[in-house]
Amino acid sequence: MKITLTVNGTAHRLDVEPRRLLADVLRDHLGLTGTHLGCEHGICGACTVLMDGEPVRACLVLAVQCDGSPVRTVEGLAGPGGEPHPLQRAFSAEHALQCGFCTPGFLMVAAGALDTDPDLADHPEAIASVVGSNICRCTGYEPIRRAITRAAQEQRETTA
Repeated sequence: MKITLTVNGTAHRLDVEPRRLLADVLRDHLGLTGTHLGCEHGICGACTVLMDGEPVRACLVLAVQCDGSPVRTVEGLAGPGGEPHPLQRAFSAEHALQCGFCTPGFLMVAAGALDTDPDLADHPEAIASVVGSNICRCTGYEPIRRAITRAAQEQRETTA
């Protein structure tokens, strides 16, 4: 089936089987390997990307469902000049990554939350909900919460 998959602002004309998952198309067809496959059941969140600005599990979405919708992956977080996104800087500063396998999913779910709520730093319960949506086996989650709070504060300061 022919689709146009717009990923990180670039349109890609693809011919994919209707049963192909978005995660597989991103990784195998487009070479965007930052989207990790963990559980492949939508539980762990390692494959989280933004579709139409909303976090989705790429292991549960068929690529054909994204035809015409913008998709943003972890590779699309950096700014136009390649400068790291506030979340990427904060994850590094707060030691919010260990093995790094879950990190792209956390970055993307947090990016979606920051886009939706610029005042996220003022809502620790919302940050806890964002963090609770994904699984990490290494960090204990507290560094991830600190990183999201830090990024939200930085983003608010730069837009104020």
